[in-house]
Amino acid sequence: MGFDKMLHFLREINMFSLITSKESNLKNDLLSGVTVALALVPEAVAFAFVAGVAPMIGLYAAFIMGIIASIFGGRPGMISGATGAMAVVVVALVASHGVQYLFAAVLLAGLIQILFGILRLGKFIRLVPYPVMLGFVNGLAVVIFIAQLAQFKVVGNLGALEWMEGAELYAMLGLVTLTMMIIHFLPKLTTGIPASLVAIIVVTLVVHSLGIDTRTVIDFVRSMLPMGQQSSATLEGTLPSFSIPMVPFSLETLNIIAPYAIILSLVGLIESLLTLSLIDDLTSTRGRGNRECTAQGLGNVANGFFGGMGGCAMIGQSMININSGGRGRLSGITAAIVLLACILFFSSLIEMIPLAALVGVMFMVVLGTFEWASFRIFQGMQRSDALISILVAVVTVYTDLAIAVIVGVIVSALVFAWEHAKHIAVVTYMDDDGWKVYELDGPIFFGSVSNFKDLFSPNDDPNDVVIEFKKARVSDSSAIEALHGLAHKYQKLGKKLHLRHLSEDCLQLLDDAARYVEININEDPRYKVATDVFD
Repeated sequence: MGFDKMLHFLREINMFSLITSKESNLKNDLLSGVTVALALVPEAVAFAFVAGVAPMIGLYAAFIMGIIASIFGGRPGMISGATGAMAVVVVALVASHGVQYLFAAVLLAGLIQILFGILRLGKFIRLVPYPVMLGFVNGLAVVIFIAQLAQFKVVGNLGALEWMEGAELYAMLGLVTLTMMIIHFLPKLTTGIPASLVAIIVVTLVVHSLGIDTRTVIDFVRSMLPMGQQSSATLEGTLPSFSIPMVPFSLETLNIIAPYAIILSLVGLIESLLTLSLIDDLTSTRGRGNRECTAQGLGNVANGFFGGMGGCAMIGQSMININSGGRGRLSGITAAIVLLACILFFSSLIEMIPLAALVGVMFMVVLGTFEWASFRIFQGMQRSDALISILVAVVTVYTDLAIAVIVGVIVSALVFAWEHAKHIAVVTYMDDDGWKVYELDGPIFFGSVSNFKDLFSPNDDPNDVVIEFKKARVSDSSAIEALHGLAHKYQKLGKKLHLRHLSEDCLQLLDDAARYVEININEDPRYKVATDVFD
């Protein structure tokens, strides 16, 4: 590779802008990255247990996804790591076939995501309507809030989880409140240090200097393990090592992992691209969706080879990063490196952090994520848009973020089709030759063909009938079929149907009807079929 090509490559991956990016600040990126790393640890451990794998597999995934997505991704400042949505997908696979099949599925999912990036399919995130995004954001805030409530439960005498009571509950609430107050008020005094990082350090010092009895990160890890393994629990680990997934290379294996890989790739891309879009709005910048698809794929391929559980963009941690001043790629790189350093060298310090401090940080993320203005926006929205937004939020809470977005887009498309189906109209008149002219106004597509057919009266019409398309558009094959059927009705009555100012693309589709449909293309505006405009 020549020097010019190397220079071009480095520019493409923004290596020269890790520190010098106009939107980022070296100090803020470094400190924000440290804050994010501290919040990543319990999240990665929790998601590992959700997937049914060892904590270190979740921590490796957080590091690998974080470092690769930060360097190669399309959205500086966005944090990637092990996520709950991905973990839920692979639970059944791990339980039935073991962790090696998980690595193989993650590897295949990464290859699919890379293909999405190469084919430039990331642009389709722009098709997500605003009401869906609004519902997604609000539902996300509720999900993050509910997830933190689990930290207010402890194992009772009978082995079941119970809500905290008495002094333990008051201590937890007090520390959470202290964390939130520091995050809220410190920026009013200085913005030199991320308030979230200061809050975590201060609350940790308060807890250990005063001897307050409250749960820490290591207590959380121990609570996830079987009784006999709790005493030896630790976050200390080694560097991830390269290994090809130990699964049979056969069609049977492919049949097992392919469904999981496809779902993993789609869930990961939807969450990542929506997070990218959200951060774009918050920072008034624009990320590159196709590049992010490729970076997410590279991260998951690496996870498959280095023993990680896979992952995607993390909305909560991305919000922590943005709120703490992290804007450049260096913030994500710092978070990943600090996380690795915690695993290798500083696990004992991370284990001391009170869960209350991390819960307080996440509660502030909830307050910042929820679109409080939506209550006011709903008053000015169409009823259908407001209902879609609420539907997406509810589905997000009860199922999954990706499913909620898919449901929202589908419902929005159906509402759009229903509304536009009512927008087709016609003006009729007799021309100088005694021909009846139907001058259409509106799109003809699958949703409006029924109304389109009702506009005509073949039995009552004269021998020559004209459909004028100057103000109409033929949008899909359903519209073509409707024209075929209408022409056939006139033919059976011995009448002739004339179509004027129809697009050339549509004329080609009507070749089969040429023997009984006279096409008049004089003064044809030569527009394309409506769907082709967006290809």
